Amino acid sequence: MKLDEIDLKLLKILQANGRITNSDLAKQVRLSPPPVLKRIKKLEKSGIIKSYVALVDPPAVGFETLTFVEVRLNWHKKDIVTKFINEIRKIDEVLECHHVTGSADFLLKIAAKNIPAYEELVLNKLLDLPSIQHLRTMVVLSTPKSNTALNLKEAEKKRRIK
Repeated sequence: MKLDEIDLKLLKILQANGRITNSDLAKQVRLSPPPVLKRIKKLEKSGIIKSYVALVDPPAVGFETLTFVEVRLNWHKKDIVTKFINEIRKIDEVLECHHVTGSADFLLKIAAKNIPAYEELVLNKLLDLPSIQHLRTMVVLSTPKSNTALNLKEAEKKRRIK
């Protein structure tokens, strides 16, 4: 889907406030509500807008320990990678799973109640996953920056060039 200036404005606004009313959104982009709704539906259908969520502060709901875990597999065969991914999707504490390059095969973002809960997760779930060769854990001490909004300036630049 090719994005125009209005689409990019809509995306910026929705990234900042996913609960904005269609009427208020229309005012901000200077269109009437029906065409704005049509554009939003098109962005959703194309997969550019994946979902609308509430971002919850993990410590506020009892998840005091955030870790990043590098996972290295014994084998790099397609069926083993697929099985690992399918199993990791079943572990609720895993917030994100990224297939990466470098010394690790996967990078996991995990939220746990505390260090003992994280240790239990490692011993009773992660180490039981297929073909695990090595885990390397980094415990998050603090999070000076956390952002979910994409910087759409590059998309704007590319649009202007064309």
